[in-house]
Amino acid sequence: MPFVDGDITVRQIDAETWELREEVGYRAREETFTVPVGFRTDFASVPTVFVWLIPRYGVYTKAAILHDFLCRMAPVSRADADGVFRRALRELGVSALRRWIMWAAVRAGGRLSGAGPGQWLLWLLVTVPAVAFLAVPALVLTVWLALFWVLEWVAYLFTGRAAAGRDNQPSFSGAPQTES
Repeated sequence: MPFVDGDITVRQIDAETWELREEVGYRAREETFTVPVGFRTDFASVPTVFVWLIPRYGVYTKAAILHDFLCRMAPVSRADADGVFRRALRELGVSALRRWIMWAAVRAGGRLSGAGPGQWLLWLLVTVPAVAFLAVPALVLTVWLALFWVLEWVAYLFTGRAAAGRDNQPSFSGAPQTES
C-alpha cells in the first residue's frame, strides 16, 4: 500500500475537527507526503444531505486527511491534490462509482482549478449522472432536515422557557425544612 503508516490515531478537538496524534505518510508516484502530528482535519467534507451515501469517515479516511493536507499546505497544485486523492481512493479499495463521485465533488470544491478541456469533459461525464442520481434523495433529505430543524427550534422554545422558569425557583437540597 502507498500509505506508509498503519492506523490513524486522532484526538477530537470539537464536533467536526480532529487532530492527528501520529503522522500519516503516503508515497505518490514521484513524491512522498507526510501529514504531520498536530494536523487538523474534518475527514471527508461531506454536506449533511449526502452523508447517507458517503459518511465523513470510512475506508477512505486516510485519503481524505491527505487531501486536506495537500489542499491546505499546497505542496502541489489543487488539480494534482485532487488527482492524488482519486488515486489514493483507488489504492484504498474505494469502489469506482463512489471514488469518481468523491473526485467530482472535490474538483467542484476546487472550482476545477487547473483543469483543461479534457478534465472538464471528464468531470461533466461523472457529475451529470451523479447529480441526476443524487437529486431526489438530497431534496427529500433537505426537506426532512429543515422540518427537523423547525421541530427542534419549537421544542427548544418550550423547553428553554420551562428551564428558564425553573431557574427562578428556589432550589432545595437535602431533607425539606420546616419552620418551628
